[in-house]
Amino acid sequence: MFINPKNHYNTMKTLSYFSLVLVFLFAMGETTNAQERYSRREKKAHYNSDYNYDVQIMGVGQDGTKVMKVSGHGKRVEDAVIEAKMNAVASVIFKGIPGGHGAATTPPILKDSNAGDKHAEYFETFFSPGGKYLQFITMTTDGMPSGQDRLKMKKGYKVFIYAQVMYDALRKQLENDGIARSLDSGF
Repeated sequence: MFINPKNHYNTMKTLSYFSLVLVFLFAMGETTNAQERYSRREKKAHYNSDYNYDVQIMGVGQDGTKVMKVSGHGKRVEDAVIEAKMNAVASVIFKGIPGGHGAATTPPILKDSNAGDKHAEYFETFFSPGGKYLQFITMTTDGMPSGQDRLKMKKGYKVFIYAQVMYDALRKQLENDGIARSLDSGF
């Protein structure tokens, strides 16, 4: 049996185009389904959540400090920088810090996921403007963020700052204030 190479080539070409069209249609269907899973209200709630920020460990500093890159949102760049500072301290207290850049994952100081609600009054004062949280953060970014660390968004800015959080001192303060359990208190 003799196969004409020209017909074989055309058949293969047609099959490859058909395959590409199927893949494209499948991908479009998945994208549409993913967008329909969440209502606009749910997307907005996710975006406005207090836990919606990025934290990336950059290394372990000296004397019990953690160096990280953290994001903040605000109508003005200055507001976003203030929020990023709060997010840096809040991530150490409530979320922990993911590992990377030669540093291991750091668990949150408060293991109880409801600790923020249980001690809401304490943390409201702690994170108030000019609050105690500022004692435990050292800026390592000079000036206002720019370039890739400063993004213009629909309703303001998203910035990334490099911050150094005094982890050990923060843990000690929370232990002294009766918020966190001491490491030597057992289980």
